[in-house]
Amino acid sequence: MPSFLVIIIILALVFDYINGFHDAANSIATIVSTKVLTPFQAVLWAAVFNFAAFFIARYVLKEFKIGNAIASSVNMHFVNPHVIFSGLIAAICWNLLTWWFGIPSSSSHTLLGGFMGAALAHAGALSRDGIAVINYAKVVPIFLFIFLAPLIGMVVAFVITLIIMNVCRRANPYRADNWFRRLQLLSSGLLSLGHGSNDAQKVMGIIGATMIWYANQQGHQMSFKQFIDGNMWVPLASFTAIALGTLSGGWKIVKTMGTRITKVTPMEGVAAETAGAVTLFLSDKLGIPVSTTHTITGSIMGVGATRRLSAVRWGVTINLLWAWILTIPVSALVAAVVYFIVTLFK
Repeated sequence: MPSFLVIIIILALVFDYINGFHDAANSIATIVSTKVLTPFQAVLWAAVFNFAAFFIARYVLKEFKIGNAIASSVNMHFVNPHVIFSGLIAAICWNLLTWWFGIPSSSSHTLLGGFMGAALAHAGALSRDGIAVINYAKVVPIFLFIFLAPLIGMVVAFVITLIIMNVCRRANPYRADNWFRRLQLLSSGLLSLGHGSNDAQKVMGIIGATMIWYANQQGHQMSFKQFIDGNMWVPLASFTAIALGTLSGGWKIVKTMGTRITKVTPMEGVAAETAGAVTLFLSDKLGIPVSTTHTITGSIMGVGATRRLSAVRWGVTINLLWAWILTIPVSALVAAVVYFIVTLFK
C-alpha cells in the first residue's frame, strides 16, 4: 500500500475520531442536561450505539449510500491524493476551531467543503474541458438539507411534543417524569444510532475515493460498492473511530446544545431526540449526508417553541446559523490554500 495512501487513511480516521468528540454533544446534550445520565455514562451509551450503527447499515439497510454520496460529490477526473489530503486538513482545522469555541458546526459540511475546495483548486475552475468539477446531482440535495434537516427536525419535534402533552395531560407529573427519564435512554440511543450511521459513512466515502483513485491508476475500474465489499475493514475502522471519539466527549458543545438554546425536561428530551433520529434515518434512506448538529439543534428549538417562542434563545440560534452558512465556504477556502502549499512540495 503506497505510503501517502496510508497517511490519508490515518488522517481520515483522525477526522472521524474528532467528529466523534465534536458531535458527541448532539447525542448526549439533552440526556445530560436533564440529568438522566452522568456525562461519562452518556458518552459510553452513545458510543455503543455509534458502533452498533455499522450492523444496521451493513445487515439491515445493506448499503452505505451516504459514503457513496461523499465519494462521488466531486468528479473523479479531478480527484487525487493531494486533493483529498488538503480537504482533510481543512476539515480537521475547522472542526477543532469550532470545538474550541463551543460552536456546534457540521463535521459533514466541513468535510464536503474541504473536498470540493481542494478539487476546485486542483482544476483551477468550476469546469474543465466541458466536465463539471462538482457533481451537482449529489451536492445540491446536500446543500438543500443544510436548511431542510433542522426544519424537519423542528417540525417533527414540535408535533411529537404536542402529541405527548395531549396524551399525558392527565398523568401524574412525578410518574410521567420517571417514565420519560427511562424513555430518554431509548430515544438518545436511537439518535446515536442515526449519528453513527450518518457520520461514519462520510469518512468511508473519503477513504473510498482515495483507494478508487489508486485502483484506477493501476488500470482497475472499481465502483464504491466493490470497494466496500473488498475492504470491509474500512467501515469497521470508521465506525470504531467515531465511537472512540464520542467516548472523549465535547463538553463545551454539550453546554451550548443542552442549555443555551433552551432548557429541556426529560419529556422534551425524548421528543427532541426522537425527532432527530427520525430525520437522520430518513436521510440515511435517501442517501443524503446531513448534519447531526443541525438536525438536533432544530429539534431542540421545536420542543422549546411548544412552550412559547420566547423560550428559544433566538440570538444563540442566529449565531449558530452563521457558523453553519460559513462552514462550507471557509473549509473550501482553507482546503484550496492547503492544496497550493502541498503542491509546492510535490
